[in-house]
Amino acid sequence: MKRIVLLIILLEVVSLFADETKWIAIGNLQSWFSSIGSEVEVGRRRLVSDQQDGLRWPAQFNYQDVEAAKALWIGTTNFDDPVAGKQIAFKVVHIGPRILNEKEFIPVEFKLFGKFDHPSVFVDGDPATNLAFNDIVTDIDPNLPSDRMLYIKANTAIGITMTRKIYAYSNPNNSNYFIYDYVYKNTGIIDAQGTKINKTLTDVVFFYQYRYAPTREIGPYGFNFAPQSTSWGHSTMNDARGEDPAAGDPFRAIFAWLGQHSKAGFDIIGGPNVNGDGHLGASQYVGAVVLHADKSPQDNSDDITQPTTTMYLGSDEQITSNNDMYNIGQMTAEYSAMTAGHPAQTHAQAVLASGQFADQFGGTPGGFSSTQGFGPYTLAPGDSVHIVIAEAVSGLSRKKDYEIGANWLNGSSSYPLPQGGTTKDADTYKDAWVFTGQDSLFQTFERAINTYQNNLVVPQPPLPPDNFQVNSGGDRISLTWSSSAEFDPNFKGYKIYRAQGKPDTTFDLIYTMGPGGNTTDISNKYDDKTAQRGFNYFYYITSYDDGSNNLVHPGTPLESSKFYTMTNKGAFLKRPAGRELSKVRVVPNPFNIRARNAQFGTLPGGKDKLLFVNLPPFCTIKIFTERGDLIQTLEHNDGSGDQAWNSITSSRQTVVSGLYIALIEVTQNYNDPETGVRLFTKGESKFVKFIIIR
Repeated sequence: MKRIVLLIILLEVVSLFADETKWIAIGNLQSWFSSIGSEVEVGRRRLVSDQQDGLRWPAQFNYQDVEAAKALWIGTTNFDDPVAGKQIAFKVVHIGPRILNEKEFIPVEFKLFGKFDHPSVFVDGDPATNLAFNDIVTDIDPNLPSDRMLYIKANTAIGITMTRKIYAYSNPNNSNYFIYDYVYKNTGIIDAQGTKINKTLTDVVFFYQYRYAPTREIGPYGFNFAPQSTSWGHSTMNDARGEDPAAGDPFRAIFAWLGQHSKAGFDIIGGPNVNGDGHLGASQYVGAVVLHADKSPQDNSDDITQPTTTMYLGSDEQITSNNDMYNIGQMTAEYSAMTAGHPAQTHAQAVLASGQFADQFGGTPGGFSSTQGFGPYTLAPGDSVHIVIAEAVSGLSRKKDYEIGANWLNGSSSYPLPQGGTTKDADTYKDAWVFTGQDSLFQTFERAINTYQNNLVVPQPPLPPDNFQVNSGGDRISLTWSSSAEFDPNFKGYKIYRAQGKPDTTFDLIYTMGPGGNTTDISNKYDDKTAQRGFNYFYYITSYDDGSNNLVHPGTPLESSKFYTMTNKGAFLKRPAGRELSKVRVVPNPFNIRARNAQFGTLPGGKDKLLFVNLPPFCTIKIFTERGDLIQTLEHNDGSGDQAWNSITSSRQTVVSGLYIALIEVTQNYNDPETGVRLFTKGESKFVKFIIIR
């Protein structure tokens, strides 16, 4: 009996968490999204260690997540519930911040559309791009206004069908925001079986919650470097603009940043690494701006009084947990919060006025969330309401994070301020630079507004090459790519970037092909001869235009997104080329299948691998059977002294036991790079015998 009960419990848990997730990962802001319509707490992998997971900016660097949880609640009044068999005064259905119940929101459709697919990227023959698993495009639509559009459709238990389109861009001026286009329609569909009701819904409110937590890098689960916890955003400051239309604010928005913490013992604005190099791990500003909200189903003009609620909400309040569409008392409290209006002071203003630290304010251990409540609307059967929101993250560059943080930690007699002048106070200096993130976020809001007003169209950078390959060599790392980008009418050239040691760092521009570059000639190959032995190198290549399409920084070329071709596997310099043909060897020799785990078994494809060593830097290897039949030809062109063979013939068969003969033929003259002495002459050759025992 106990086993049966446990199985029932497990099945119920699975039924509550059966949503799918997809990433949008082509711009500098990246995040995961749920098929059910909002992103709940630890909702991607169901791991508590993911408590700050999503809205990664700048996404090139690890642990830059600022999202702890989000929620979408829809409420209505006097709802004749066909399941409960009675009228419910305040009916609310929920996604998040913790509840994800597919009886309240029922997923219908979940697709990722792309204007074009991501390129194929390889390092030493292996797939080497995060987009292989973070950019699963369902459909290609070259007429999309954006690089990516995620389409989500879900029905709800109150008969409203939600469609959610999320637009993302790779234009560098527009790659740090998402545009969420919501349409809520009274279709009457209330369950997965398609049961319909025919009811006018009254006082409908659409309520969004944002639990922001800059950032995961200084969070508590293995990534923190400060003596304070920022988990769940309990030291987050929440602010708002545009709550009073008469005030003349340029937009309606909520936004957040990391505030002070009572237990830190130092000024934590920006999240400095006080026990390390000082770099700032939480200088981000994050928020959401309203782009449009219908006045009514009959009047689709923008209602500047929406949202009608921006009250900040305790993130650990009772109404944010155990939400249930049949809990009458809790739904009444929820609807009251959804229609609470605007606070006399924003959360940030109230914290500062109280003289308390952000984590102390309000007596809640989890801090506060921002909210946006739209409505109330009346939706007759067939009516719909259109709401559009942009969510953005901005702030200091990663380079500035390190510069400002190091200066703050190491001390100075004078610190330069962002608006000019100097200060002798390190905290004043650091905080002033971090606070410029607000202006950066507001500029991003303005760009999102302009994009929406321009029918979601922004200038498109040239397309990236659709194939990019990096190959390790003996004296160089060779990069090759397709010419597909050159057919783009805005194409002018290529830029090649490189990072040393890891991809989670700043990439440097190392070569430019095109106007004003290292060469004006356009080719599809570059040999990096400046790499040093003993290091891994990571690369990406971009296509760029002449700058005439750059509306934000006129004259500055627009480049394709670095994330399309950024490699996640290191390339490196291999063993140097040999110096004498007489020293060419095959290892192991003999190759014995019974000992293959002790040979190259730990390497990819190693269990059947033989290695030719001490080779000339450029040669052809022809492999023959003992009878003289040519079974495979290997072109060795990487300048190294090694060439692997996987024991496969040119006809895709695994070789059998026997004696084999390899003919090594030099294909290029080669001189000693230090003395200039000729080491190999084109046409020289040598036979090498080896045995395979299978």
